[in-house]
Amino acid sequence: MNLKKSFLILSILTLNILNAQSYKKPLVSAIKESDLKTDMYQMAADQFWGREAGTLDELKVSMWFADKMKDAGMKPAGDNGTFFQFFDMYRHQVSPQSSVKIGDKNLKIWKDILVQDVTDNNFTAPILYLGKIEPQDLASKNIAGKVVALKASDLNVSKEMTLFERRYPGFIRTKYYKTISQLGAKGIIFITDDISDKSWIEVLPQMTRGTYGVEGLREKVDVGIPVFWIKQENENWVKNNPEITLNIQTETYKYPSVNIIGKIEGTDPKLKNEYVLLSGHQDHDGIRHPVKNDTIYNGADDNASTCVAILAMARAYKKQPSKRSILFVIHGAEERGLLGSRWHAAHPVVPKESIVAVLNGDMIGRNDNNEAALLGSDAPHKNSEELVKLALDANNESTKFKFLKAWDLPEHPEYFYFRSDHLPYAKAGIPALFFTSVLHFQYHTPQDESENINFKKLYKMTEWMYRTSWKVANETERPKLIKDFKLER
Repeated sequence: MNLKKSFLILSILTLNILNAQSYKKPLVSAIKESDLKTDMYQMAADQFWGREAGTLDELKVSMWFADKMKDAGMKPAGDNGTFFQFFDMYRHQVSPQSSVKIGDKNLKIWKDILVQDVTDNNFTAPILYLGKIEPQDLASKNIAGKVVALKASDLNVSKEMTLFERRYPGFIRTKYYKTISQLGAKGIIFITDDISDKSWIEVLPQMTRGTYGVEGLREKVDVGIPVFWIKQENENWVKNNPEITLNIQTETYKYPSVNIIGKIEGTDPKLKNEYVLLSGHQDHDGIRHPVKNDTIYNGADDNASTCVAILAMARAYKKQPSKRSILFVIHGAEERGLLGSRWHAAHPVVPKESIVAVLNGDMIGRNDNNEAALLGSDAPHKNSEELVKLALDANNESTKFKFLKAWDLPEHPEYFYFRSDHLPYAKAGIPALFFTSVLHFQYHTPQDESENINFKKLYKMTEWMYRTSWKVANETERPKLIKDFKLER
């Protein structure tokens, strides 16, 4: 080997070493389990009454969180020099003036009959009772202009889902609605089976609460045929083909919700104008029906866990800033349909092109200490090779989680990738990942409380997110978006 070639190889090796050592190690020692515990027991306490979006309780916890952001060393990054980015969410409900009459019987809405969809309809039509029938058999029936009454069928409905009973009526509607609507029917009456009988108490508050939207999503009441539920004990109401007369009226309100946004500025003169966005959501389910004598849905894991992790990471960044700036976004109204993240993705407080990556966490404080999921790490959900590699490298450095890779598969029954706040950013063309320790049996129940958080696990997940963000915030090159990336769902 000649001297010139040897010098070239040595120069390349030296350059690689310098690049690898061009920034400090993450200050993991600044993250304290005691801080996570203190913040958790405050944020998920009964004082905030479950933090339901669009209520004073959500606004109260927002004030609490803004104070915590300030104490952690963040600067305000919301509107008008504050930590807050307010937005309007739309709420559509069935009006109390609505009425349903079958034959000569006036039914009491929410007691005798449930109205599944918020849609305006006023007509009289014959009822066609079909009993138990599958969607593929409907075409042989003359259902045009009629309200179809049928028994709910769970055939080909996946039961391997968390909160199956609560979600079952939604699955049944999806199974039949498109076919019945295309065949010209005027409405649907589902007669409950044993599963949906049990789910009545679960879905009642969902249906009475109505549907929600934000600018560009469900701003107006849906146009479609009405969908009703009656209990199987009342099957005879529809069995003899009487008429149904209905007058379903709707009401729409606008409620305020809010994203809480802070930042810690980077140190590099050029790179500080780019941002790594760390995100979670503050809201949960508020006050609902009792489960085990408790009515407050505190949402400790979902998602106070990521919120307190973000505070812990901010303290570390305050002590040792990175080259790029860090934008900390706590979204509002996630439980109402990712409304806060949809709003911020459409109205970012910094230029969209300056956001190099979104690292979102949701439910990071439960289950096995050595297992976790990284959603968006595999096709078809992966939108950045470099971002995934940085997250994997960060895990290999310390936390060494075994990945629950099935949760990132498009055929996974939970469709979990599509259910948290990274999604609007990924759709907007920003590299994005979703860190989670996945679901558990106390998900969306009043038993999701601070005392049930696994704080060792929460610490490990916080460390992993922090190590990943540190790499993204200090690497010379920003993660690239996979060319022609497109989400199919």
